[in-house]
Amino acid sequence: MAISPFRSDILKGKVAFITGGGSGINFGVAKALAAHGADIAMMGRREEVLQQACQELAKLGVRTFYKSGDVRNAEACKAALDETVNALGKLDILVNGAAGNFLCPPEELSPNGFKTVVDIDLNGTFNMCRYGFQYLKASKGLIINISATLHYVGTPFQAHVSAAKAGVDALTINLAAEWGPEGIRVNGIAPGPIGDTEGMKRLAPGDSGEKMKKEIPLGRFGETAEIGLTAVFLASSAASYITGETIVVDGGAWLSKPPMVPRALVEQMMAKSKG
Repeated sequence: MAISPFRSDILKGKVAFITGGGSGINFGVAKALAAHGADIAMMGRREEVLQQACQELAKLGVRTFYKSGDVRNAEACKAALDETVNALGKLDILVNGAAGNFLCPPEELSPNGFKTVVDIDLNGTFNMCRYGFQYLKASKGLIINISATLHYVGTPFQAHVSAAKAGVDALTINLAAEWGPEGIRVNGIAPGPIGDTEGMKRLAPGDSGEKMKKEIPLGRFGETAEIGLTAVFLASSAASYITGETIVVDGGAWLSKPPMVPRALVEQMMAKSKG
């Protein structure tokens, strides 16, 4: 479990809104922000999950609010943000984490499947940013877009989400440039393989997860708490001059690929060359 290097009250008085915040990486972000003093609002499609998440966060001594809804619906996004501000008073931090994903070869991927992921990940992020703008302008706030590293290389069976997350990264850069004069910072977090999530179980079934772990330079999967602490850093004064950046938190996973030949063979070749 990651230990926080930050004061527990570093975000006291802030209000954060997280889409998809009831579970997985996004709940890890919500929990980290709450543990450092931020009041939490969240939106998702499963009301019982949101209710349970808010009950757990309230134990940390913060105010909570939730609104069930789908980020693909622009009016639902606007309503959730308006009601959050009515309930909690303002909006300081907007975390766009709602996402869809599944494994599928591109030649088997239906147009509707591709569109659904783009609608959730990219269009949903835009919807929340668009309707959060007025509140973030008032608070000189922060947007954190949860991205990925899949589109940095060609990732098999992930053409749909790669396209969507590439769009999210482009949106992060554009909004940072255009909304900076309003005092709004816009950054992203690109998680790598995060072990303690349901998504990891679905996207790396069986022993594929263990094989993947061996190819990560740091030799392990990440934790949701580590993504949460990255969000706390971006929300803190330590990051007050950072905007338009997407921070990769993946243990070096996307930088690495399996060796072309086994290490033992390389050592044998080197020994022969020296002899």
